[in-house]
Amino acid sequence: MADYIVSTQVLAPLAITLVAPFAVWLARGDENRREAVSFVAAASTFISILTMVPQVLAGKIWLYTLFTILPGIEIKFCVDGLSLVFGIIATLLWFFATSYNVGYMRSLKEHAQTRYYFCFATAIFGAVGVAFSANVFTLYLFYEVITVFTYPLVAHHQDDEAYSGARKYLVYLMGTSKLFLLPAMVLTYVLCGTLDFHLGDILTGMPFPVKDHPVLVTVTYALYIAGLAKAALMPFHNWLPSAMVAPTPVSALLHAVAVVKAGVFCVCRVVLSGFGLETMQALNLGIPTAFLAALTIVAASIIALTKDDLKARLAYSTVSQLSYVVIGVCMLTPFAVQGGVVHIAHHAFSKITLFFAAGAIYVATHLKKISLMDGLGWRLPWTFGAFSIASLSMIGVPLACGFVTKWYLVNGALQANQVILVIALLGSTLLNASYFGPVIYRAFFKKPAEGVDLSHYSEAPLTMVVPLFTTAVISIVLGVYPEIFLNFVKVFGHF
Repeated sequence: MADYIVSTQVLAPLAITLVAPFAVWLARGDENRREAVSFVAAASTFISILTMVPQVLAGKIWLYTLFTILPGIEIKFCVDGLSLVFGIIATLLWFFATSYNVGYMRSLKEHAQTRYYFCFATAIFGAVGVAFSANVFTLYLFYEVITVFTYPLVAHHQDDEAYSGARKYLVYLMGTSKLFLLPAMVLTYVLCGTLDFHLGDILTGMPFPVKDHPVLVTVTYALYIAGLAKAALMPFHNWLPSAMVAPTPVSALLHAVAVVKAGVFCVCRVVLSGFGLETMQALNLGIPTAFLAALTIVAASIIALTKDDLKARLAYSTVSQLSYVVIGVCMLTPFAVQGGVVHIAHHAFSKITLFFAAGAIYVATHLKKISLMDGLGWRLPWTFGAFSIASLSMIGVPLACGFVTKWYLVNGALQANQVILVIALLGSTLLNASYFGPVIYRAFFKKPAEGVDLSHYSEAPLTMVVPLFTTAVISIVLGVYPEIFLNFVKVFGHF
């Protein structure tokens, strides 16, 4: 039985992130004060989460019920090891993203900056709410908060392309949540009599009546997987590349911090704290899902190879990399689950670096096409250096955190005796190298085309370059000291 700490302290990060958007709005007349609010809120939220870390590492779970709507349907929050993996990266990267936002938005003189910062902060509120949800009902509410308040960010430029991408974004995410996730929640309540996750034990999960209603339980699981489209499993992935019409900091928010991480986090929570390993194995739900994830990994990587637009290539890379989380938790072996969950954090730092770099390149040069970046690495050495480090992490080169993920996943696939999944994982590494390698090669080892003068280009503002290089360094630190996040995963799963 898990040892619970019932305390309102769980609400502190939620309260800060709830107040932050309104403080941003009140400071709208002074851009320095408005941006300072975001910095203070990010730092305060991160610190408030850190105060709960020692007890979680000691095997305890923070819990608090805000109020009860109906029996078994409550607004309820928890903080365990899985919560901390997502909660820590969302709030820490919010701090770096705020610095980057200052340089990006000011350099390009973007319009509607107050609305932008308001929605950005509210999306983080949604992410923290998802991370701390103790039941399906609470998770569903905050999942939708993220969708609603990231829509204006995707449509930020307010042109035809932005509105088209934002519509697709909203239709995919709201459509799947209403058609699949909401019915899954209803079926869960009917079958189990509760929506509370079974915290502290990933083996048994919620009381699904597997013997009495195996078909209904299987259908419920399938509805969850289809309804969590933020995880970008094929065929529910197309919203993600379409959302690239957004400003680059929004792309970083979508791909590394709030949206897609909320998707794969929810998959982890539903699989591990909802259904549990026993139910997943009894109904053979894990391996078919892992094969779908493997297909997504390979197919998205192949599509990424064809993209000359840097952000589009990174978008399909995200589709591929997210499925490392899904394939890990759905193989159901200890190594695989650890590798899958820890990839939530490892991918976050590496991918936000890549998108930050893409935005810095655009601010400094207004270039988007990879084919036009020959020799540019020598004019933007810090940006392309950070891009190279993050790329090596995505590929899985030792000493970068991506290597840790792939090491655990491959060993997990071997534990599960799934040779095809081992081949898919190793093959994806070659594909990662094939679409990241040419970017680095062009930047540092190809001469500019004849007549092209790069001498007038220089690095983007320090407010952009410093955070992107810092997140790149952190991706190496996490590769050298993987236990930083692995300890949360181990205490969560009792590995």
